[in-house]
Amino acid sequence: MKNKSILIFGAGKIGRSFIGQVFGLSGFEVIFSDVNLEVVQLLNERKSYPVVIKGEEEKTLHVSNVRAVSGLDETQLIREISEAGILAVSVGKNALEKVLPVIAKGLKTRYRLAPDCPLDIIIAENMRSAADFIRENLLNMLPPDYPFDRLVGLVETSIGKMVPIMTQEDLKNDPLVVFAEPYNTLIVDTKGFRGEIPDVKDLSPKENIRAWVDRKLFIHNLGHAVAAYSGAYRHPESVYMYEVLGDPEVYLFTRNAMRQSARVLQSVYPDDFTSEDLEKHIDDLLFRFQNKALKDTIFRVGQDRLRKLGPDDRFVGIIRLAEKQGMPYNEILKAMAYAFFFNAVDENGNSSARDMLFDNFKKEGIRYVLNEVCGFDLVKDIKLIGSFEQYYHELNL
Repeated sequence: MKNKSILIFGAGKIGRSFIGQVFGLSGFEVIFSDVNLEVVQLLNERKSYPVVIKGEEEKTLHVSNVRAVSGLDETQLIREISEAGILAVSVGKNALEKVLPVIAKGLKTRYRLAPDCPLDIIIAENMRSAADFIRENLLNMLPPDYPFDRLVGLVETSIGKMVPIMTQEDLKNDPLVVFAEPYNTLIVDTKGFRGEIPDVKDLSPKENIRAWVDRKLFIHNLGHAVAAYSGAYRHPESVYMYEVLGDPEVYLFTRNAMRQSARVLQSVYPDDFTSEDLEKHIDDLLFRFQNKALKDTIFRVGQDRLRKLGPDDRFVGIIRLAEKQGMPYNEILKAMAYAFFFNAVDENGNSSARDMLFDNFKKEGIRYVLNEVCGFDLVKDIKLIGSFEQYYHELNL
């Protein structure tokens, strides 16, 4: 086994600017797997790539000792999985289903070659219960007698790093370069590891990872979306997040929604967070959201309302937790109403395909969206729906 190596499925923005950077700068060999053959070829030619840190002072880091494997080369991937010191996935939920079969094959080969050598999989995906999803799928692909719990560590993470969409001009200049903010802490699940926790500088192991995943989703992701949706409504001509958050009304509205969500989380996880901890976190996030050098766009942050307004995501998820705790969620529900008016476009003037589909759903009526997209019950949730419709109609005047 190559103990100080990491195989990363997904050479995208998070894969390169976060996971690859964290491990690469700690002396690990970094092996990427991706279906973008241009990126694979360039990584193999250069053996390194640049990460431009966009902060008060711009600086460029170079991650070296890098190579790549085509995501279509199953034979090579099985070999890499059987030898890797650790593995990571950063491909998105839909693509995750496509890479799990080859991971299962690699695990079988690894077991045959080294039956006592566990493999930890860092799950760098923005999804709740990611470990359960991967475990269920892998178990269905592995032999019944495969000692899964002994040999496979499923390490959930809380991905808090912001990586903006890069312009076509940026990518044309260098397809390997990635922009990112200075924040670089990778929060991981202590209990997920089966091998030793790697000695990596920016790794932050936590005992109750669910609390930290929920903090990311219901404070960071929620706040980001609230600022994008309310900001785009008030300032439809604006492009960047820092522009709309320069409006005191957008800033305060966003902060109030984040604070309401934080109070619910503190009630759910009293042993993990104090009110003071969460207040400091909110202030830090609002500062980071306004990073002018990052040039994070309203379009990037707000796009894909089909997912962001889904039953388990940033708005509906925290509303359901608030209901269970018997706590108010009016600010969050009001913020969600702004999403129904979101129409930001990319640098070429295009809406995302998922947002166009959302708007087609909206033509069927607000209640249709609340039921089909958000998962609200038209009978059981009628009081909540009535409140939402009131907020919506106030914005639609």
